[in-house]
Amino acid sequence: MAESGVAQTLFKTREVVDLLDLSRRQLQYWAKTGLIEPSKRTPGGHHRYSFDDLVALKATKRLIDAGVSVQKIRRSVRALQELLPQVGRPLSELVLVATGDVVLVFQDDTVFEAVSGQEWVFEVAAFEREVSAYRTGDGAPPLSHRRTAQAEEGAALESELPTKPGPRSTNPARVGQDDEWSQTG
Repeated sequence: MAESGVAQTLFKTREVVDLLDLSRRQLQYWAKTGLIEPSKRTPGGHHRYSFDDLVALKATKRLIDAGVSVQKIRRSVRALQELLPQVGRPLSELVLVATGDVVLVFQDDTVFEAVSGQEWVFEVAAFEREVSAYRTGDGAPPLSHRRTAQAEEGAALESELPTKPGPRSTNPARVGQDDEWSQTG
């Protein structure tokens, strides 16, 4: 049960500096700018950091050491708080990874970019099954090529509009198929 004891402990600034190899100035700046504020303050105004604060501080330090700017970390935290309102403290509650100046978030079975929310990983095995089924004729086209009912309606309306200039297929069986590859979702 030592972990629950550590989880309940409040750490002084000096201890945080020693544990995480940060400077007092960094801690003060991050607290002052709201990046990572200490959980408690003594009646005398001294900062006291919780274990969750330490996790957030360590995550921030690792992101900075990996080349991510403090401004990018700040933008990432704000974006994640909007994207995932159930997550109160992204730096201590989520797994974040830096790749260059990009911050990736690992949550459940998904990996996405922190600021944009764009998914970065897809299941290759599932995609391979889709492609295999498509090639053998045993299945529908891959998900990326399927049209929803709304898209079909939009395509029907679009066919009544004047055509765009440029080469078009003259084979009636192929009309409309040339554009289908560019659709997403």
